[in-house]
Amino acid sequence: MTGRLTDPEVFTAFYRAHVDAVLRFVTRRVDDPHTAADVTAEVFRAVIESAASYRPKRGGEVAWLYGIARNCVASHARSRAREAARQQRLAGRRHLDEDDIGRLEQQIDAARAARRLHPRLEFLPEEERAVLELVALDDLTVSAAAAVLGIRPGTARVRLFRARRALRAAGATPSTLDSIPVETP
Repeated sequence: MTGRLTDPEVFTAFYRAHVDAVLRFVTRRVDDPHTAADVTAEVFRAVIESAASYRPKRGGEVAWLYGIARNCVASHARSRAREAARQQRLAGRRHLDEDDIGRLEQQIDAARAARRLHPRLEFLPEEERAVLELVALDDLTVSAAAAVLGIRPGTARVRLFRARRALRAAGATPSTLDSIPVETP
């Protein structure tokens, strides 16, 4: 399906099927409704540009989409200078109305607990933290998280095991650790 995303009808169906999941992914990582909307739009722009590079054997559409979303969120975090250029691009777009802002604020509030978890994970190496976030916060399987990160599922399981062990050593509660799956469902 992704190879035909240049077809407006196919893209519209793909967008409608995945926009809520991408928005949840982004709102767990940013704390501003406008930024969440911008990054989500950037994800789908990147989807159109990279549709030809999708390889089903490397993972499903959702894993491919989350990989793109992860790269977009990281790009936003690394470069505040791009914010000025983004504001200029917004001049010709429809601005968010009060209902849009209210809906995004509700999603951001709902994801607040997940965002509070992020600073507590800073002691983890990036590779382990990335797998833990995708599995525990974004509800991906270990195999899907591996596809997002471009690693083998076995490598992802090892990194998840190490992250759980480090959390246990740091005093994470057993109920917190039990909610993080170890194996691919």
